[in-house]
Amino acid sequence: MDEELIGIGAFAARARLSAKALRLYDRLGLLSPARVDEATGYRFYRPGQVERARLVALLRQLDMPLARIAEVVDADDGAVAAGRLTAYWADVESRHAARRTLAEYLRGRLSGRSSEMYGKFVVETVDVPEQVLITESRHVLADELPTWIGAALGRLEAAAAECGGAAGAPFVAYRAEVSMESDGPAEACLPVADEAAARAWAGRRGRVFETAVRVEPARRLAFTRITKAQVAHPQILAAFEAVEQWMAAEGLTPVGPCREVYFADWSAAGPEDPVCDVAFPVALPADSSAALPTGSSAALPTGSSAALPAD
Repeated sequence: MDEELIGIGAFAARARLSAKALRLYDRLGLLSPARVDEATGYRFYRPGQVERARLVALLRQLDMPLARIAEVVDADDGAVAAGRLTAYWADVESRHAARRTLAEYLRGRLSGRSSEMYGKFVVETVDVPEQVLITESRHVLADELPTWIGAALGRLEAAAAECGGAAGAPFVAYRAEVSMESDGPAEACLPVADEAAARAWAGRRGRVFETAVRVEPARRLAFTRITKAQVAHPQILAAFEAVEQWMAAEGLTPVGPCREVYFADWSAAGPEDPVCDVAFPVALPADSSAALPTGSSAALPTGSSAALPAD
């Protein structure tokens, strides 16, 4: 027997794994033996393979998919491997945060304590000046929204350069219910600086993406700010419902489609970072100098956000 090789039993002991696990790793292409005896099928390994075996076992404890494990252990150097692990774990934490907010939403629903759930949201008001908007509309179901919003806002932000530049944060307005049974439509909007240039842009675009230009009058918004984890459907509904409940308590009437205002760089934000304002336009008092309802007034951010991810 080659003195540099050790049998599967001794190798399993060194790697602190079972022979069954080693056979599985071989079958999955994650850790192949250095030699297999043709007559007996007995597996032999090199001592240098111990570290890889232990690493594969540890990565499996993170519930990492086998394809991702292969990407990590086959990386050219440690920095690349660490980067791939970091990217995977960031995705895990993001999905966990979204599930946590969903569980909180469902717990409030099932327990009948929705009012307690709504109380976690701080609702404020803001007066927004008249805006020139370039828009893209589409009938879309709830599970299609993330992909469409990211693509639509990306197209609008690219077009803003032809329209005098962006003049505010992009938002998505819902002109009818969007759920797994109802397809809206939804309207992606971006405020721009030059109305004439925007109308010229829309004329060149035609109706390929249902693009349009409109001027939205000055209005007051009732809104609450939510984190990236809270944006996912259906837990985002809790934020919409909280604003609706607050408006009812304040005697305010909605006068336009509800909306999601995306003011932050989505790709750079963590699960707990604020990224979105859930808002409803409300009727202005007859006396425009009247004080705002309960809740401080704060201007919505005007920085343009990065598009939502397509996945």
